[in-house]
Amino acid sequence: MRRCDLKVLLLAGACRPTPHCILLPDLNNLWRLKRIKQVAEPTTDGVAPLGEVLAFMRLLWAVTHGLESKSKRMLTELGVTGPQRLVLRIVGQNPNLAPGELARVLHVHPSSLTGVLHRLEQAKLLQRDRDPKDGRRSTLTLSPIGRQINSRRAGTVESAVQRAMEALPSATLRSAEEVLKRIALELGSSDAR
Repeated sequence: MRRCDLKVLLLAGACRPTPHCILLPDLNNLWRLKRIKQVAEPTTDGVAPLGEVLAFMRLLWAVTHGLESKSKRMLTELGVTGPQRLVLRIVGQNPNLAPGELARVLHVHPSSLTGVLHRLEQAKLLQRDRDPKDGRRSTLTLSPIGRQINSRRAGTVESAVQRAMEALPSATLRSAEEVLKRIALELGSSDAR
């Protein structure tokens, strides 16, 4: 092993020196070496290493691009975009959901849903009815055509996400969920740090 390799191992905490200067693996910190190695690897296009935050943001960008591409294909094949289908799926599971409640479920401002709901109503996929108990309140339900689209799974963002999730252990999924929740919280905060 070269001297610089030993230095990297020591700095990463992947090995610890003994009194006789023999390096033994420190299994508790071995994950750090893997993490440093992944971050230090050059990108596929020969660009210099990005560092941990930019490398992670690059993955988020890839996911965003994939969602947008799949959403466009869904519009061609199913007649709805990814966000529209998500609304259909949630309303399908929660008939008579109020638009404000739907916005809370999706973590968006109600005004952000106005266009999506309008397009789904115009396409006769979603019905907006007055709440019989409170005439000021409206509720959302799927139309018969909306129920047909809601029942399709093939070729959707949802099916791709499901396949990816099924390939991972539940502990990894919980960690990923924790990271994404924290990023969403930071992005949604009004604090300009």
